[in-house]
Amino acid sequence: MKLLYAPTSPYVRKVMVCAHLAGVAEQIQWLDSAANPVRRDDRIAAHNPLAKVPTLILADGQSLYDSRVICEYLAHLGGNADLFPAVGPRRWVALAQQALGDGLLDAALLARYEHTARPAEYQWPVWREAQLVKVGACLEQIEQQAGELINPLTDPQGAVLAAQAPSIGDVTLGCALGYLDFRFPELDWRASHPRATQWEAVFRKLPAMQATLPHEA
Repeated sequence: MKLLYAPTSPYVRKVMVCAHLAGVAEQIQWLDSAANPVRRDDRIAAHNPLAKVPTLILADGQSLYDSRVICEYLAHLGGNADLFPAVGPRRWVALAQQALGDGLLDAALLARYEHTARPAEYQWPVWREAQLVKVGACLEQIEQQAGELINPLTDPQGAVLAAQAPSIGDVTLGCALGYLDFRFPELDWRASHPRATQWEAVFRKLPAMQATLPHEA
């Protein structure tokens, strides 16, 4: 398999964390690309009409995108049933958490693009602040869920947020909080979210998270 990637993309990180957890990371070849919200990279567009990363190219040439689809494919390929639980309450919790983390990232990226991709004369501070309000609301929800943490070793039906046998929800939220550390350190989200801080401190120690830390190209 070949993965079109950007080393700073939280969605790429999400995919690679799942690849490590599913035991298939070594089967993936990384392909350089220059994903950009304005300038299309033909290397990506040849496999994904949206020209976005991550894009996974299978051995038969089929392309998979976006991160949600790729993560589920890799979990299936590696036989990791924890990432995407079977139909039932745990599955809906995991998928809702994935949506929460992806939503936080969508808003954070729009806020970042307002400064980095839009010319200064066209920037709209109110728009950026509106995106950061969404980020803050997501953080409050993560804080609440972290406070409801159940040890999956003692209650296999629970685990709202877990460091053991993580779900796609845990992975997405972990990558989202890591992206805030990477691109928005000024937000200092830990200062007002102690429970989320405690959970994240445990979760980021997982080998899959340590192996996928974001970095500048």
